[in-house]
Amino acid sequence: MKKQIVKYSAFFVTVLLVSLTSCEQLSIGGKKTSDRFSSSPEKSPIQPGLIDEASGLVDSRTISGHLWVHEDGGSPAILSLINKSGALVSRITLPFENRDWEDLAVGPGPQDGTSYLYMADIGDNINQHDACFVYRFPEPKSPNEAVTSYDRIAFRYPDGPRDAEALLVDPKTKDIFVVTKREDNARLYRLPYPQSTSEITQAAYLGEIPLNMVTGGSVSADGNEILLRTYLGVQHWRRENGQSLADAMQRSNGRALVVHLEPQGEAIAFDKEGNGFYTLSERANAPSVTLNYYKRL
Repeated sequence: MKKQIVKYSAFFVTVLLVSLTSCEQLSIGGKKTSDRFSSSPEKSPIQPGLIDEASGLVDSRTISGHLWVHEDGGSPAILSLINKSGALVSRITLPFENRDWEDLAVGPGPQDGTSYLYMADIGDNINQHDACFVYRFPEPKSPNEAVTSYDRIAFRYPDGPRDAEALLVDPKTKDIFVVTKREDNARLYRLPYPQSTSEITQAAYLGEIPLNMVTGGSVSADGNEILLRTYLGVQHWRRENGQSLADAMQRSNGRALVVHLEPQGEAIAFDKEGNGFYTLSERANAPSVTLNYYKRL
């Protein structure tokens, strides 16, 4: 589903004109980890016509060297697997509707030791849907493995319908977070674990984040870092010991990362090793797009 870009964060407009000069090193579990990432990504071309409306992206936990990607609402209910050179490897038809899929997350779930994918059917351009859905299913272990079972987590917002495009899953708590798109300050909601799969539940409103036009999000595999992207930039947060994802995003400004402007950038994902992150854009009116990898410095 095509969208008009109507408002941008002035904060990110400024960030695009400057570069970060300090390289902060943090010790996490005895390992030195930088919060700086390259501003010049490694680019892999995506063949036009294969994935033109990329909206969600994750680095596979079960098929090494590959990423899962899905397309926006109005597209077929298909999960695509690409390699890290941007080539399409396979497509898997999913057994639920693509009303308006907007993001994809990966993380733990009900069965210990199983990696789950979380498909976020949370887009609502004109604020008309009574309920939104997150579909949770075991991550396929091979490129053509069929998805035959899934959980549907249905929820409402406590303050009326919202348009959202960013989903975060906390690997430490299994809580689900939704970040809205169109408000001046994005609104943050939580679905605490265990989420009901039989009733429509009410998401808990947690407050605002000083970003707008948020189009995607990702949490690192260890749960210690968070990314939110807009059409113009990426914001990164480091989570402190004992801190919730919400507190990490709301109690600090985080770090604005310098990234290349994309035609209509919506998808973002940490790599599973924590060495960097990927972005992927809808093609919109561009002749082609690239899978971009920003390596940690």
